[in-house]
Parts: sequence; C-alpha cells; structure tokens
Amino acid sequence: MVNRLPQTQPSHLLLGIILVAATLRPSITTVGPLIPMIRADLGLSNGLAGFLTTLPLITFATFSLFSASIGRRMGYARAILLGMIIIAIGILVRVTGGPFLLFLGTGLTGIGIVICNVLLIPLVKVRMPEKVGKITGIYATVMTLVAAIGSAVSVPLAVDFSLGWRGSLVAWIVLLVVAIVIWLPQVKPQKTVNPIQSNSPIVNVWKSKLAWQVSLFMGVQSLLFFTLITWLPDLFISRGVTPVNAGLIISLMQLVALIGTFLAPIIAVRSREQSQMILVLGGCYLVGYGLLFSPAIVWNIAGISLAGLCMGASLSMAYTLITLRTANDRTTAALSGMAQSTGYYLAALGPVLFGMAMDQWQNWDHLIYLVLITSLFFGGFGYFAGKNKKV
Repeated sequence: MVNRLPQTQPSHLLLGIILVAATLRPSITTVGPLIPMIRADLGLSNGLAGFLTTLPLITFATFSLFSASIGRRMGYARAILLGMIIIAIGILVRVTGGPFLLFLGTGLTGIGIVICNVLLIPLVKVRMPEKVGKITGIYATVMTLVAAIGSAVSVPLAVDFSLGWRGSLVAWIVLLVVAIVIWLPQVKPQKTVNPIQSNSPIVNVWKSKLAWQVSLFMGVQSLLFFTLITWLPDLFISRGVTPVNAGLIISLMQLVALIGTFLAPIIAVRSREQSQMILVLGGCYLVGYGLLFSPAIVWNIAGISLAGLCMGASLSMAYTLITLRTANDRTTAALSGMAQSTGYYLAALGPVLFGMAMDQWQNWDHLIYLVLITSLFFGGFGYFAGKNKKV
C-alpha cells in the first residue's frame, strides 16, 4: 500500500497526532481505580478483576505483531483511524452488559490502541521527518499526562458526578469522537506520492541483532515501569505510609516523568549516537532505586522522583530509537511492532515474577534488587541500541 502525503497543514497534522495520543491511555488507566466498583457490581473474583489490567498488556503484545501489516495494507493514516474506531467500539461494548462484554470490550480497546501506538511512529517519520524528536516528545508526553488525568478523575466521575463505573468509562468516548473528526482530513490522499517511501524494501527485523537490542531496550524499560506502578504503593504502605500518601508519591513519580518524556527525544536526535545518554539514564536509575534502601521516606521520595524522570525519558527514548535505527518507514513500522510486542510481554511478566518472589520470601528488598538488576540490562541493551547503525 502506497503511503500518500496529506493535504492538510503541518499544524493540523500535529493537532491530530496530539488528539490521537490523548486517546491511547485513558481507556486503560481509568479501569484500575474503578475495579472495586466493577468487582462488586458484576460479582467478579479477585483473579478476574486483576485480569482486567493484565488483558490490555497481553493484547498489546500480541497485536503489535500485526499492526505493521495493517499499516502497509491501509496506509498509516487510515489504519490509525481504524484503530480509534475500534477503541470507541470497545469502550461502548464493555459497559453494555456483564463480565463477557466487559472483557470483550477491554480486548477491543487494546487492539485499537496498539494499532495507533505502533503506526504513529512511522507516520511521523514519513510526514514530519525533520521534527521526529520534537513530535515524539510531544505525543509521548500527551499520552503520559492524559493517562495520569484518567486515573485521577475516574472515581470522581463515577461517585461525585453519579455516573457509576459504566458512565465513568464511557465518558471518554467524547474525546475519541473529537479525535476521529480532527483526524479525518489526514486520510484524504494527494495525487502526489512519495516514491522513496513507496519503493522501500521490507527488512526482516526478527533476524536483525540491532532490532533485538532496540526491542529488549523497550522491554526492560516497560518492565521497570509496570512493575513499579503495580508494587511500589504496597512497598511504601509496608513502611508506614498511608494509602493516600502512597498514591500521591506514585503521582509525583509520573508527573516528574513528564519532564523526561518531553526532553529526552529532543536531546537524543541532536547526536549521532544515543549510547552515552542511555548510560547516564541507567546510572540515574541505579542511584534512584538505590535510595529506596534508605529507611528515611524523604530519601525514598527523592529516589523515586529521580527514577520517574528516567522512566519518562526511557519511554520516549525507546520510541525515538525505533525511528533513528531504521532507514525507511516500512522498517520503522516493522520494528515498532516488534519492539512493542517484546516490551509488553516483558511488562506483563515483571509484576507476576515479583509477586511470586514476594509469596516465597516476603521481603520488599527483592523489589529493589529486581529493578536494580533490570537497570543494568537497560544500560547494556541501550548502549548497543544507541549506536549509529540502521536495521
């Protein structure tokens, strides 16, 4: 499928990208705070309720493998539009019935999200190649910010506005409708095509050592994020912090992450290689997580703030490396799918592995050891992924 150039102005495209990015996390992050209500209303077991947060990760990991092919067949802009429509259908389906429709709709939202997530990266490479770092920073920041907003407002929407958990989840359909309307002009092709991109060869990324290094870099940063988001509140509660304050500490970590998310790709694209920058991030991870051993909560908070800054930088750095390490948009799409599939499978594995370790040893220090060891892998894979090479 030939990827055609848009008729719209760059400012319209940027607005469209921002709105698409804004739709890619709320349908997931709004679920966690509402799980007690959903569980009580539908009579779910704790295991099934927990699966609501695991299912999207499994869906992401699986359907990342097919998103590049969808983009080649339909064109990136049309495929992203399709992804948003699937998200909207999923949001509606999951609030219209019982447990089966809840899980079906959740799975559909995951499919739509991953199509958009994988294909936004090559679309930016094709349509705004001179602004890859800045645009990557913007849409990664928007995703992170709106994800945090979704977590914060889901319960107030359900309780204070009397919408219930169903109304709270479906309220985000408004943002999706706006994003779809703004995105529609992007799917109208121009007569002129980009012959360089349309004739680009397809590289088998699964046979590339560099592609695996980029993918594993994406994987370990995802593992760090999802493991900490899952277990860090319990660690602080075990040290005497109230549940409310533990939640505030996690929110602080995510807010600090916004700084790194925005700045990292802008800095990264100014250098031929990103290896040294990644080693600095890895070193800051080690310092930040090392401070969690301190018995003083103030040092714990300082450490997790530093780690949060690195987490934000790591996410947008991973997206940027997918673009920088590929020679054309087809390879970018293929690597994006491979890296995000690897990343989400590892992300789903991390919380489970630590949960098993806690069942065995009942020692919160093992969480710190896990993230410290993972940080070493982060630096190792990132060092080689940051070299000035192409898949």
